[in-house]
Amino acid sequence: MLLYHINSIEYLCIGTLIISLLLGVCVVYAYSVNSQRSEDDVEKKNYQPGTIIFTFLTWPLFLIAFISLFLIRALSYGFFFILFTIFLIILPRETSEPTWLEKAAASIGETLLQANTMLIKLFLRPWANEPT
Repeated sequence: MLLYHINSIEYLCIGTLIISLLLGVCVVYAYSVNSQRSEDDVEKKNYQPGTIIFTFLTWPLFLIAFISLFLIRALSYGFFFILFTIFLIILPRETSEPTWLEKAAASIGETLLQANTMLIKLFLRPWANEPT
């Protein structure tokens, strides 16, 4: 069975080699552009020539890491979406008395409304149509 898929492995190796060569050309071009910049240029970086060789070793690792990170994000999003939906179904929808959070929000809102009313009456007295 493994020998049946030997053609797929050959195509995978050829594809990896082509991608490596394209990335190598991009790295060599970026290195040459960077080396031609003047010393006082702000965008000039101090790259070592050996980093060109590491391109062929690191890009498959970066690709695996990015794919793994995407899968972890997608799975965690799906997990929390399902968990949130279950919590919406299980938790009661109406409570008879306000919770401490609702009381705190109402208290803060009433305080702000009183302060804004006082400011309007103080500064906009001619336009407020209310005697003070």
